[in-house]
Amino acid sequence: MITSSTDIEVRYAETDMMGIAHHASYLPWLEIARGNLLKERGISYAKLEESGIMLPVVEIKMNYRRPATYDDIVTINSVIKERPFAKIQIDYELQKEDQIIADGYSVHAFINQSGQPIKAPRIIKETLAKEFD
Repeated sequence: MITSSTDIEVRYAETDMMGIAHHASYLPWLEIARGNLLKERGISYAKLEESGIMLPVVEIKMNYRRPATYDDIVTINSVIKERPFAKIQIDYELQKEDQIIADGYSVHAFINQSGQPIKAPRIIKETLAKEFD
């Protein structure tokens, strides 16, 4: 299992008139957390894309339990539970203080520049395999 933790401060622009973070604001937070999880392991999204490998979202699910509000610090715990093959799934748990406010997952396919599905690239498999072994 591979884990990472990322803190996000809820910005005013991400909230509605009641000061509650809009549900759509959570998706960019997940993207930041996902990028950090990979970056912590020396994997750069930019370098993957430069090499012709893309990771589009093919499925996403979020369960909203409690609101995040303006100026809250939200901790996003990201987890990869299974070795990637043609797809990679990342699970998320979002917390503020010690309460879970949301959870969910995203699934990403590995594709080449032509948009064709491919197996997980060697850099992903080799880097993540170290933590699964």
